[in-house]
Amino acid sequence: MILEIPFTGFLAPSRLWILLIAPALLVAYILIVRRRSRQGMRYTNTTVLGEVLPKQSQWLRHVVVALSILSLIALGLAWARPMGSEKVPRERATVVLVIDVSWSMTATDVSPTRLDAAKTAATQFVDALPDGYNVALVTLSGNSGVRVSPTDNHDAVKQVISTLTPQDSSAIGNAIMAGLTAVDQAPKAEDGSVAPAMMVLLSDGANTNGQSPMQMATDAANKKVPIYTIAFGTDNGYVDLDGTRYQVPPDPDLMRQIASTSGGESYSADNASQLTNAYQRIHSEVGYEVKDKEITATAAGLSLVFAFVAAVGAVMLGVRFR
Repeated sequence: MILEIPFTGFLAPSRLWILLIAPALLVAYILIVRRRSRQGMRYTNTTVLGEVLPKQSQWLRHVVVALSILSLIALGLAWARPMGSEKVPRERATVVLVIDVSWSMTATDVSPTRLDAAKTAATQFVDALPDGYNVALVTLSGNSGVRVSPTDNHDAVKQVISTLTPQDSSAIGNAIMAGLTAVDQAPKAEDGSVAPAMMVLLSDGANTNGQSPMQMATDAANKKVPIYTIAFGTDNGYVDLDGTRYQVPPDPDLMRQIASTSGGESYSADNASQLTNAYQRIHSEVGYEVKDKEITATAAGLSLVFAFVAAVGAVMLGVRFR
């Protein structure tokens, strides 16, 4: 699947001077039409004039001229070699999944629990990734760390996801730092190149300790690792710990700031269906990359279309209808 994106510039912008011919021709045409109009007023016997000259449609003549000028403009743009871009599937990438496993993820506002729903959606997300992608898994808690280093063995990643259990605290900054460590562990290609990397971070709460999430987001931006965040859960979520009930609403503002700072996108989900949709939208982002593409042929083809229609109009003008 390839998605076209609007043009971005020209390879030979100095050639755009030729476009100046178009307005000059338009001005010349207007002046000629006005001059002929003034001359036509001198003839009072229009019947004789109609027998001498073929009848012509004024609007058709204007259309032919307009299409001819448009054809010239399109041809001039083609000569300047316009550039566009297209969205094409990535062949290689490293995706770091960061999943919150703090105790707040045991809240049941998302059935059966936030953590169980997150594990199911994350597994589906991994299933949808191309086989050649490296996937890493990082858990977000007070003891955030890399649970699975980047690997193309997606079954191994899904197996570890299924075993995740709740842990104390929530150190979002530390989890991002661990994710950047995982990116550094990604295997290189045979030619030594490194695949582009991105992070997908799901969290249902605020940061409670550890490194500053915003500082880590800045570090991710410097490493060109965008973070796609999902604020998961509802404002009514709660957990009962040691006989005390705690409200555990998500922190979408923090998630948006992390995504914006790192160059990623942020999403919110308050149920399992929305979570699945969020992962699907993220997949559409991380699964493609934008590449430059010369679109000279497109501009030239447009010029040809304009020229063809103008030629048809010119032929019609040359035929005398009775």
